[in-house]
Amino acid sequence: MRKKGILLGLLVLGGLVLLAGSAGAQVGPPAPSSGGIPAISLSIGGKKGPQAMSSALEMVLIITALTFAPALLLTVTSFTRIVVVLSFLKRATTVQEMPPSQVTVGIAIFLTIFVMAPTFSAINEHALKPYSEGKMGFFEAAQVAGKDLSRFLLRQTHEEDLQLVYEISHAKPPATAEDVPFHLLVPAFVLSELKTAFQMGFLLYLPFLVIDIVIASILISMGMFTLPPVIISTPFKILLFLLVDGWGLVIRSLTQSFFTT
Repeated sequence: MRKKGILLGLLVLGGLVLLAGSAGAQVGPPAPSSGGIPAISLSIGGKKGPQAMSSALEMVLIITALTFAPALLLTVTSFTRIVVVLSFLKRATTVQEMPPSQVTVGIAIFLTIFVMAPTFSAINEHALKPYSEGKMGFFEAAQVAGKDLSRFLLRQTHEEDLQLVYEISHAKPPATAEDVPFHLLVPAFVLSELKTAFQMGFLLYLPFLVIDIVIASILISMGMFTLPPVIISTPFKILLFLLVDGWGLVIRSLTQSFFTT
């Protein structure tokens, strides 16, 4: 049986090789088919010269941008602050499995789209539409889009964080905020987002920490040293979170933190 299986495999492999050889041996226009089956011919060609090189370069840049799209989503949008605060909330309520991580990331993505909608609209109006209509070149459209995005980043970046990045890079301070280069603005923005997210996470922790302390003190006074306080405090945390409309407060605070700065 083993020899028959090997022989059958060799026959199938030989058939595939013969089919590939017959398919690749035909060069030029396809021969007319006598059986009525239409023939298919594929050819690769295009324009030559500077215009073709420019189109090819634009295509390479677009593919590269799509490759770095997840990193851009994490670094130059509101996603970082939102997902970190939601993670703090899960840890503060001590129900780290609920909601699942996929749900948390999904909420963060849609809140990011909501927060970034004005910036995306400005980029579409000032850069994408003129580029698609042929009124603006690719590099010019990229510069305009970068300026619109930089305005959002500057509004959310702390001055001390931007100063720290300039001190590390030993760069000359800019004359105006619009003169800050993009490669220095992004690290300062990410640092500011992490600081703001941790500050909001600390405020989220405080009421739940009070509940843990109270429950632990009651258990110790009752002599229940072996009973983990988390088992008793978790239902009270969830109840408190529901009574004060915790999800509404967290989402409202997150969104308003971007529009009030």
